[in-house]
Amino acid sequence: MTLEEVKEILNAQVIFAPQDLKMEVKMACGCDLMSDVLAFTKEDSLLLTGLTNLQVVRTAEMANIKALVFVRGKEPDRETIALAMEKKFPVMLTDLPMYEACGRLYQHGLPGCSEAEEGSSLADGR
Repeated sequence: MTLEEVKEILNAQVIFAPQDLKMEVKMACGCDLMSDVLAFTKEDSLLLTGLTNLQVVRTAEMANIKALVFVRGKEPDRETIALAMEKKFPVMLTDLPMYEACGRLYQHGLPGCSEAEEGSSLADGR
């Protein structure tokens, strides 16, 4: 799924995009615990989170996350945006709560990290 599609599905606002929104993400993770991001996400993922601090960007870099979506209408401060720009992480905001944002992406075919690892679809019962 491209970041352009993510933007449309989530009715998101782009805060920063170092390149066009044609970048592909293969899976998504919704999480507010950065220790869980490190433990359970996979490379090339989209991270949806309600945390807006510098640690989110630093964790995303360590986990090889491709892009960030801040949920619940939360806006990161200038320092967080500046670090995301420095690290070249696309950043979007959506007013949707995390559960609904993740659900919409899942409905449109973007798997979660556990499914991408297993190569199966939990929704199909496999």
